[in-house]
Amino acid sequence: MRKFLLMCCFLVGITAMAHAQGGQRMSPEDRAKQMQTQLKLTDDQTTKVTTILKVQATKMDSVRTAANGDRTAMRTAMGPIRTATNDQIKAILTPDQATAYQKFLDEQRARMQQGGGGGGGN
Repeated sequence: MRKFLLMCCFLVGITAMAHAQGGQRMSPEDRAKQMQTQLKLTDDQTTKVTTILKVQATKMDSVRTAANGDRTAMRTAMGPIRTATNDQIKAILTPDQATAYQKFLDEQRARMQQGGGGGGGN
C-alpha cells in the first residue's frame, strides 16, 4: 500500500513539474477557436486559419526534429515560418480583425521579451 501511495505521489509530482515547465502547446484547432472568439472570425475564416496553423505546426515540428535540441537553430528557422503564417492569417482577416490580431501579436511579443511566456503562442 505504501509503495502504491509513493508511486501516486511521484506521478503527481512529475505531472505538476511538466505543467509548470510549459506542458502542452495549444493545438492548431484550439488556437483557431481562441482566435475565433477574440477576433470574431466567421466559420469560413476559422476553417482557413485552422488549415494555416496546421501547416505551421507541421513545419515547426520538422524544424524541432532537425535542430535536435539546438535552440539557436530552432529560433533562426522558426522566425520566417511565423512571419509567413502571420501574413497568411492577416490576408484572410478584415482590416479591423487584422489590427486586433497585430495588437495581440505585439502584446505576446512584449510578454515573451519580459520573460513571461506566452501560453501557446506561435
